Amino acid sequence: MDPARARELLSQERARIERELARLGPPEGEPDPRDRADQGDELFEEERDAGLAEALRDRLAAIERAEGRIEEGTYGLSLKSGKPIPDARLEADPAAELTVEEQRARELGRG
Repeated sequence: MDPARARELLSQERARIERELARLGPPEGEPDPRDRADQGDELFEEERDAGLAEALRDRLAAIERAEGRIEEGTYGLSLKSGKPIPDARLEADPAAELTVEEQRARELGRG
């Protein structure tokens, strides 16, 4: 993939992630334990949002790693095998670090 196109896709993904993080807002302080019984639904939502925020921060880190690979000249190559990652995969996931097959094997616990 052309480095300029990769930068564009990563920039768009970064902006989307940053908007989502801003929408979630800063982490809240620990609620008073006496209020938890009355705030069950609110606590559930806060915990869900905290999990989502963590996943978004992980995604942002993956974007930063991809931007570093562009600078190093290794963007678009699998971190595991060094094989080229198809442009179609990078269009769908510009921060992809593995080929589809390698990612599938990792998710199945075989890689």
